[in-house]
Amino acid sequence: MTVIAKSDDGAGWSLHLWQRTLAQVAAHASARGAHLARTVVLVPYAQLMPWGQRLWGQQFPQGFAPRFETTRNWARQLQGFEPSADDFAGDAARDTLTARALLDRVGQGALREMLATPLQEAAAQLAPAVAAVPPAQRAAWGDEARKLLTTADEGSSLHYEALVARLALEWVLASRHATDVLFEPGVREVVDALVVLEGFQSDVLPQALLAHWGERGACIKLPSLLEDALAPPQRALHAATDAEDEAHRAAACVLSHIRDGRVPVALAATDRALIRRVLAHLDSSGVLVRDESGWILSTTRAASRVMAALQAAAWNASSNDVLDWIKHTPALTPGEINRLEQWLRKGVLQHWSAASAQDLLSAQPHLAHTVATVETWRDTLRAARPLAQWLPALRAVLEQAGQWQGLQADPAGMRVLAALRLQDGQQAELQSWGASAGRRMTLAEFTRWVKDVLEAGRYVASQAADAPVVVLPLPQLLGRPFAAAVLPGCDEKRLQAAPEPTGDWSQAQREAWGLPTRQSLEAAQRAAWAYALRVPVVDVLWRTGDEGGEPLLASALVLALQLDGAASSGADHRTARDVVATPTLRPQPVGQALPVAKLSSTAYSDLRHCPYRFFAQRQLGLRDADELDAEVDKRDFGNWLHAVLQRFHEDLRDQPTDDARARSARMDAAAEAVTREQRLQDGDFLPFAAGWTQLRDGYLHWLAGHEQQGAMFREAEVKARQPLGDLELIGTIDRIDGVSSTGEPTVLVIDYKTESDSVTRQRIKSGAEDTQLPFYAALLHHDTLRAAYVNVGERGETQLHEQSEVVHLRDVLVEGIQHDMARIAAGAPLPALGEGSVCEFCAVRGLCRKDYWADAEQALPAPETP
Repeated sequence: MTVIAKSDDGAGWSLHLWQRTLAQVAAHASARGAHLARTVVLVPYAQLMPWGQRLWGQQFPQGFAPRFETTRNWARQLQGFEPSADDFAGDAARDTLTARALLDRVGQGALREMLATPLQEAAAQLAPAVAAVPPAQRAAWGDEARKLLTTADEGSSLHYEALVARLALEWVLASRHATDVLFEPGVREVVDALVVLEGFQSDVLPQALLAHWGERGACIKLPSLLEDALAPPQRALHAATDAEDEAHRAAACVLSHIRDGRVPVALAATDRALIRRVLAHLDSSGVLVRDESGWILSTTRAASRVMAALQAAAWNASSNDVLDWIKHTPALTPGEINRLEQWLRKGVLQHWSAASAQDLLSAQPHLAHTVATVETWRDTLRAARPLAQWLPALRAVLEQAGQWQGLQADPAGMRVLAALRLQDGQQAELQSWGASAGRRMTLAEFTRWVKDVLEAGRYVASQAADAPVVVLPLPQLLGRPFAAAVLPGCDEKRLQAAPEPTGDWSQAQREAWGLPTRQSLEAAQRAAWAYALRVPVVDVLWRTGDEGGEPLLASALVLALQLDGAASSGADHRTARDVVATPTLRPQPVGQALPVAKLSSTAYSDLRHCPYRFFAQRQLGLRDADELDAEVDKRDFGNWLHAVLQRFHEDLRDQPTDDARARSARMDAAAEAVTREQRLQDGDFLPFAAGWTQLRDGYLHWLAGHEQQGAMFREAEVKARQPLGDLELIGTIDRIDGVSSTGEPTVLVIDYKTESDSVTRQRIKSGAEDTQLPFYAALLHHDTLRAAYVNVGERGETQLHEQSEVVHLRDVLVEGIQHDMARIAAGAPLPALGEGSVCEFCAVRGLCRKDYWADAEQALPAPETP
């Protein structure tokens, strides 16, 4: 129960409301000659039940007290309710199966997955209206209700909407409801008087019960008993820039109220995502909070781990899906998981089916056991079966993976297990669910069932009853003695003056059946807003911009408050801190203690572009983790094309042919073979595959001319090494040709490029600035050789760009390498240059902190680099 407000003003106006309400309850019971012990008072929401009982005892300490109930709680105490097989039970775990079974019966099995959720939602919207009709009158009511249903021909755009509406109505009409017991004659006989306390919105079931009790029933509209407060409320308006700023300011408002003794504080849950941020700030300040609205069960950590197991078991699960699951399985050690993840990322194995292939695992015996264990778990959840067999299978996997114990130790986990009927003894309940629970379900269907159940459930953590902060929906401030209220999320999107009713029901249907209308929801929203503004101290917060940069206005309710001049701008209660600027200096490490034993062309290019990047990536060995779910990009295409050309040329060397069609077919065959070897899924390569024909024909046309000039393919992807003092140069040469017109063939080193042809031309023009071809030349023993880039264009234009001075550039490069390595060994600094386009896509930019360098330091000329 919420603690009584410490401020007299905060408690007084709400307690006066209760005093007038309870006085009317006593007067009605006395007028009807009802015994108080046989009087039932229905409250609008469950949190008011203990308040009514407590305040009745204070106001009438002598004699009996009436019972304060909600309709659901009253019905539960009178009789335990057990739905029949096809009844709408109000339980997502059961109703989602019944909805699918009903669709099968009416011949819509093919659309079962599409229509089941709308059918269940429509039935949930109609159920309160049907439950408010006495069972004896329900058949006649149903006849009138059917007249309001629309019909749509097969093929019409509204056909399925009409089908869902009709099926939902028939479903709830044929169902028994938990509150039907309240209409039993025996209940009316033992209850002398019934009093309904109505909140901001009229509820059809209490009104139906009033009609059933006749003159022994009475309705008290709580908002009508409100009196003006002794002192006008203090209302402060806070316009925040974004969601994070709004959360900070809301938390600061709550802390300010607690600091000034204005407790309890009501924190309105208008936006649950925002409230999560606010609660995080309050938790860091050590503030106790009681959250009465709770969280959707699917947002809890326990639910995410159960869903991760099911998603990882899917036949098309990605490697990321499996990793996300097994990282939370105690049965596997962190070392096993880390080795598996490193292997998956190194090989860029996006799909788990590729990772579990035996031909890959044969070369990784240390990973085979881990993968086999995971596959055993996944196999347990693969075959289709009824729900009664799915639940033990899921539990078995959770137990084998070591997750079951953790779920049982977590209160949210216990709620998840209970909602999914995974606890001991719960599966016996399935026997009463009828044939809907016996239908065979695939893994995808079972996963969908689990998701629906978790999204429909809620988890409310047990918290201290005397917590100074209470999170609750805005309408539930009614009748609660709060000293202050903080109302975040009051923008035009999250606090609408006229909320849109749920469902696709027409205005006539809503009015006839007692469903909420836009007008009734607007009246209830405005009444709840007006009541919240009666709290002695109120802070109203909204953001002026959303996450996507879209500007937001304050809610129309807030704008009206501003126009009336009934609120003032609120002060920012956050404590300002003076933070001394400490800009980062340009890093200049020394790599003397990390000798370089091997040097590749790419590594030396890093040294030339930015010595710090060389130090971080080549000497310290730091690198980005490869993305598993990244889309195929230009680099992947280049690697694929290298492998295709290697296979094609090696096949052409071993089985020569000059026939253009045969060469084209062989190149296509090479492309298909490489695609299979790299386990590229259908569609992964689609953007590049669309231009394959042009690329292939253009390359073969160039190749024919290249061979006419005396060139002959020798080998591809050549692993080469060349000692250079204490250093060893290493690299992989894309291709080596022999070119001869008359005498001894000359070696031609070729490096493929798939970049723009103009970029390749610039490489040749840059001379000594481009180190790749000279470096490859340095890997070979030949005194005379040629080197060139072959630009393979996707639009069918393949061009050869030769570096005519490669021998000279090779000698210059070797001398430069020796000089640079000597300077590093001597302790020369390796500064971050922070210049040019190199920084735009640098993996170590966050390490060198270029964006935070001091302006003065950045303006200094860079020291001499190696």
